[in-house]
Amino acid sequence: MTALTQIYHSIHGVDVVQIAILYFAFYAILKAARGSRFGQVLTGAGILYVALLTFTDVLHFEVLARVVHALLLYLAVSTVVIFQPEIRRVLATIGSLLFQERGRDVSAAADRLTPELFTDAVFDLAERRIGALLAFERGISLGAYEASGIKVDARISPELLISIFTEPMPMHDGGAIVRKGRLAAAHCLFPVSSQGYLSMSGMRHRAAVGLSEETDALVVVVSEETGCVSVAHNGRLFRYGAGRRSAAPSVLRWVRKAMPQRQKTAADRIAEFLRERFRKPAPPKQAEAKPANAENAENAAPAAKADGASERNTAAGSPAQEETAK
Repeated sequence: MTALTQIYHSIHGVDVVQIAILYFAFYAILKAARGSRFGQVLTGAGILYVALLTFTDVLHFEVLARVVHALLLYLAVSTVVIFQPEIRRVLATIGSLLFQERGRDVSAAADRLTPELFTDAVFDLAERRIGALLAFERGISLGAYEASGIKVDARISPELLISIFTEPMPMHDGGAIVRKGRLAAAHCLFPVSSQGYLSMSGMRHRAAVGLSEETDALVVVVSEETGCVSVAHNGRLFRYGAGRRSAAPSVLRWVRKAMPQRQKTAADRIAEFLRERFRKPAPPKQAEAKPANAENAENAAPAAKADGASERNTAAGSPAQEETAK
């Protein structure tokens, strides 16, 4: 009892704050790493390191123990090199919270695009089986990807999207960038994701996930094979059906998130960043997340192979451009 009392009196307010900061940091890392490639590698490296430490300590291998402790430093350096894209994305997101470019207020523009109008235009494409790839620029600039395409700077309308993404129009390949409610550019090259669960998906879906891995953009995809609408965000792909009544409400919620009707303050961006990192998004309803039996062909192997074959040159243009996108 005396020992516990001494420990209690030796704890100061500064110690509590430091413990809270460490807890917050470890929780953030584990939360962000869960279910990702970074988490798998981090878990494997941690298990291997603990096993080596236990092995050298039990058998009293002092030389090997020193080597294992020295390898910890090299492991930290290699982690920075291996996961450089993920670290760069997180740092860019944090930097954009306070230093986001201030442009015109979208709500004050006479030709502003509302989330409802954009969602209707997307499902007009889905009903016509016109494949499309649309990325919303948010905190992190998409200027580098815009430079690879053709600048448009036009008001978005169903007619404009149909004229752009309909084959064999010159700009139907690649993705389009939406900035402040206007179509900034089209025919843009996006990075392609290499995640395993996308192996049966077409290039549009892989490019959508790849861009959401590199930036904080929200990407909307329309499959030309099945007409299903998908949303990519934070390196994850959320698939919805082609039915306007069943899938449009879910897609509309995503679009409203990407198109705020008022200028966000620094406090708003920080709060949104914390919500995205520490609260798992609510899963879509079963009826919305998966299309009906006739529409569920996109998840089947034959349809996915056809989708991959028909969209192979859509996001990256050609094999040479695909290597450039990577």
